[in-house]
Amino acid sequence: MTVHLPTVKQLQYLVALHEQGHFGRAAEQCFVTQSTLSAGIRELETLLDTVLVERTRRVVRFTALGEKIAAQARRVLRETEILAGYARAEGKPLTGELRMGVIPTIAPFLLPRLLPHLRKSYPDLKLYLREETSQASCEALHRGQLDCVLLALPYSCGEVETVKVAEDRLFIAYPKGEAPDLKAIPPALIEEGRLLMLEDGHCLKDHALAACNRPEIRASASMMGTSLHTLVQMVDNGLGVTFIPEMALAAGIIDHTGIEAKPLESEHGTRDIALAWRKNSPRGEEFRLMAEALSELAKELKRKA
Repeated sequence: MTVHLPTVKQLQYLVALHEQGHFGRAAEQCFVTQSTLSAGIRELETLLDTVLVERTRRVVRFTALGEKIAAQARRVLRETEILAGYARAEGKPLTGELRMGVIPTIAPFLLPRLLPHLRKSYPDLKLYLREETSQASCEALHRGQLDCVLLALPYSCGEVETVKVAEDRLFIAYPKGEAPDLKAIPPALIEEGRLLMLEDGHCLKDHALAACNRPEIRASASMMGTSLHTLVQMVDNGLGVTFIPEMALAAGIIDHTGIEAKPLESEHGTRDIALAWRKNSPRGEEFRLMAEALSELAKELKRKA
């Protein structure tokens, strides 16, 4: 008796639909047409002789069995990626496709220097980048959508291996003429009512608040900014003060503004920039090479600051 097994492509279509909840977006994620994706899932349902997805005009709803099969399909796809990773690991390092997640408070400041270096050192590497918050990046890493994540620690990213790339000191940014006449700013001098911070979901906010160790700041800070660049514009217009990491300062984020930035005086006034990947990944040695390259670039950025 011939047993017909699902194809990897069919499982990819099913997982994409489960993640996106929409045929059009799932097709875009898989780089196929919507009709191709829909046909692939129908073929899978025929093969398994069961309905996995209930289709209506507005809603895509997975059946109870469909939920179980989608979860198992995700695990199968992760294993196939590991299998392919073993083959890549035996060949030339840092070649082929690599999907990296980068958090928004790192991406604009390190990537412009990283990408040309990697293109020169590893011309056969196809690096795909995805800028997301730490939580979204870690979830995508464990779903197998990303191979590694560049993030700031401390942060709980699950069962991962990490290599520290750099230590990034936190600074307080003041409007022109408002900075205290001190080399470093103790947390007690921060006016909580004037503190501008990133929206929830950005780990920089949590790192800064932990460094200050002042619970009342969390309650009264004006958490308004969607990005560091937005906060810089607000500070430059005299609307308050904010935290800026040294990496962003070195990249020139306050150039051509009247802002003055001074280091935060705190035992925990730094965040650790690190590269993280799933434990037991066959590409671990490649990620360590990547971390070394990132570390050198971070040092160069500091020297030029």
